[in-house]
Amino acid sequence: MRRTIQRLASVKPVRYLEPGTPTGLTGLRTHASPRATLLYLYSTTLEQLKAVPEHSVYRQSVEALTKHRMAIVEAAVPPGHAEWLARAQKIIAEDPARFEASAAKGRVDGGSITRVERDGASFLVRHMPRVRDVRDQEWDGEINEGPELEGSRTEEERAEQAVIFTRKPHDSPSAQTAWEPEPQLTADQIEEVENKIGAGLIEEVVQVAEGELKLVTTMTQAKVWESLDEQPAEGQWVYFERKA
Repeated sequence: MRRTIQRLASVKPVRYLEPGTPTGLTGLRTHASPRATLLYLYSTTLEQLKAVPEHSVYRQSVEALTKHRMAIVEAAVPPGHAEWLARAQKIIAEDPARFEASAAKGRVDGGSITRVERDGASFLVRHMPRVRDVRDQEWDGEINEGPELEGSRTEEERAEQAVIFTRKPHDSPSAQTAWEPEPQLTADQIEEVENKIGAGLIEEVVQVAEGELKLVTTMTQAKVWESLDEQPAEGQWVYFERKA
């Protein structure tokens, strides 16, 4: 009996971090889903890096760092993730058209869950309308599209009409999907990920990943690997040297 009591006493309760609570850094709150967010950001970064030539030192360094951190995050699997994934796949299989990008355009409230492909992996990106005080709302979210036009329609106008008449209202029960969020990492798992990455809190890691993705997008658009339109003057890139 005593051994059983000792074993029960040694079992520590699983601790989770509460989203939105202060992290100890000014202006930085506890992230609600850092694992899914990081995997999406890293996959998007790797996909956009494919537009940069392989011989680019920038691509090689960012690719290596991103893959390293992505492997660390992927290895941290929250409890109950396999069961949640099975339920999520079942919901998607029942109505795959609901999660396509074209379905999101028909929503009048701005809320949607869209399936996207990034670097060979599938992600569900959730877009939710900003929560506003009902006292500040003077309308129900329906877009004012003006009076109905008379006469013949152009092809573009007919296409817009098709969207208006085929989309589902946001207050319809059939238009709502009961989506279960991904299980959270435990506090110990988050601490382990932070120690392995060694770049501060996991919320800081998310901020760095967001900044890197923006930088990759800018670098790709600017095509920085191409030759300069105006060649630099002779000696412009020669820095101070001690000549003796």
